Amino acid sequence: MMTTKNGSWKIRYILLLIALPVLALLFSLCVGRYVVSVPDVFRSILSRFNENIEVSKLAYITIWNVRLPRILLAFVVGSALSCAGLLFQSIFRNPLATPDTLGVAGGSSFGAVLSILLGFSLIPLQLVSFGFGCLAVFLTILAAKGKNQSMSTIILSGIIMGSLFSALVSLVKFTADQEQQLPSITYWLMGSLQSATYSSLLIGLIPIAVSIIILFLLRWRLNLLMLSEEESCSSGVNMPRLRMVAILCATVATASSISMCGQVGWVGLIVPHMCRMVFGNDHRHLIPACVSFGGTFLIIVDTLARSISAAELPISILTAIIGAPFFIFLMRRKGGWNL
Repeated sequence: MMTTKNGSWKIRYILLLIALPVLALLFSLCVGRYVVSVPDVFRSILSRFNENIEVSKLAYITIWNVRLPRILLAFVVGSALSCAGLLFQSIFRNPLATPDTLGVAGGSSFGAVLSILLGFSLIPLQLVSFGFGCLAVFLTILAAKGKNQSMSTIILSGIIMGSLFSALVSLVKFTADQEQQLPSITYWLMGSLQSATYSSLLIGLIPIAVSIIILFLLRWRLNLLMLSEEESCSSGVNMPRLRMVAILCATVATASSISMCGQVGWVGLIVPHMCRMVFGNDHRHLIPACVSFGGTFLIIVDTLARSISAAELPISILTAIIGAPFFIFLMRRKGGWNL
């Protein structure tokens, strides 16, 4: 009887995680300033593979060249930031930890604004931003090394490194041309998926996919991150190595995400808590849930950002407007925070 119950629960769990992003994708393909009907969406997709299917040229271009790249980017970035936030909250046993805990967002942002200042195109900008994000985390770990290294020391080093790179971003903004470069820098820092292309998506997708696959394979061991130092050491697992692999994967996923679309706040903070409300604290369920919930969340927010006004809203504005009240609701509902 228990096996049957567990089996039916797993089927519902898998169907839920698949259905959410599929429904969000269909909704996002239809909705916008130019509304595309559901039949036209399916005809546009199928006509890519069958030339005999008649479809409106405007609908075809809207689906394949405009909406689908940014929907895929939204799903990839939302999944990556959610998994990174989950990992950092577990590693540091801190419910307020975010993907920027170790300064990766500050480093990636500095790399991006420096690239804009130097006039780089989109793909070199991505590579430079990704490199500086990883450099920021490397400097954070290096600064925290010592005889009394602890999680608190690493967090403090991350805060310092984030502040340093934020100051460098301000320096670049101060020296940028106020008519051309400064508006581009400001808009990029607020986050947007408007510049999504299949080629730029592919560059960021590879490191994110590798990181999430590694985390998925390690999902059984990631539960040990929640235990005390004494309990985790008795498990026989090399905990320093496990933490370093988790930090590396979370860093790569975050840096890749920021390099593609700028800073997107709140996703890595609230989505892991949403998943914990539904599935508990078991990372075997949380990793796939964060991929599904995070991607779905950002697809819906991006659809709102490009649909609710004539001028597209920066995505971080909406994630903050949605995320802050929801986080307050979670805090009041739980009466405090316990991972």
